[in-house]
Amino acid sequence: MLILDETEVRNTTAFPELVEAVRTMFASDCRMPTRHHHSLRVPDEPDATLLLMPAWTEGLYMGVKIVSVFPGNVRRSLPSVSGTYLLSSALTGQNLAIIDGAELTARRTAASSALAARFLSRADAKTLLVCGTGRLSLNLIEAHCSQRPIETVLVWGRSAEKAAETVKLASRLHGNVSVASDLEAAVREADIISCGTLSDTAIVKGAWLKPGSHLDLIGAFTPTMRECDDDAVLRASLFVDTYDGALSEGGDLVQPLRAGLIGRDAIKADLAALSRGDHAGRSSAEEITLFKSVGAALEDLAGAILAFETSTRLVQSDG
Repeated sequence: MLILDETEVRNTTAFPELVEAVRTMFASDCRMPTRHHHSLRVPDEPDATLLLMPAWTEGLYMGVKIVSVFPGNVRRSLPSVSGTYLLSSALTGQNLAIIDGAELTARRTAASSALAARFLSRADAKTLLVCGTGRLSLNLIEAHCSQRPIETVLVWGRSAEKAAETVKLASRLHGNVSVASDLEAAVREADIISCGTLSDTAIVKGAWLKPGSHLDLIGAFTPTMRECDDDAVLRASLFVDTYDGALSEGGDLVQPLRAGLIGRDAIKADLAALSRGDHAGRSSAEEITLFKSVGAALEDLAGAILAFETSTRLVQSDG
């Protein structure tokens, strides 16, 4: 059985291939039961979250991810997200690989956002704004740059110091990366705004979105969390990774739904429909689009299979 650590996961899931693997999985008949989602109290800190996420393709592969999110780890200078993925054969049940779940999560999350942007952002999108300075930020930059001709990357964070650190690391991936000290100005400039924060309150306002922009919301994965305001939701054409997840877990849509500002029919399509070609995505150059993602187990399965098969080929070629 293979054991793939963080570095090996990163080296075996190049974004062009990973984005396509996620698209193929969304277009397939992958089985994905409702994930187990549990809140854990942490003394004197925000609640933590435990997720159990199974998925399988009949006769091929099956897998399950156990992942935890501890927002309070920021105080300890530890990653907020940690986890493990177990990949097995869906024909024999044989365990095939144990894979670093945190890196897999970051990679597949960024790949799914970039896949959505392939359908929903303008083809000539040149300016990317990433909100957030955690592990996901570098992956988002790399993933979006693999799908669009990005010329300028802006990074915003609540901590200017952490934003500067992220820019320094991101400069290895892209030649033109800088700190966005004025969030409003950066949003007004950006063609793609990708938010991967743990914010409980809206940081992006709809009034700031320029015609033709694409807003990618990743971080708010519980009903009480929020990365954009109601105005952004009302101005944009709305898309989701999965209906069940985004409309029950992600506060960016759950809150306006509960308030009666939008109905379920306001969602134009999910990522499966986009991947199959059932919906064309962006309909005009001036359209503002919004993609809400809370993650899906089939994304993990797609990434795990890619990592496993790439690693197996490398081992065989070395042998």
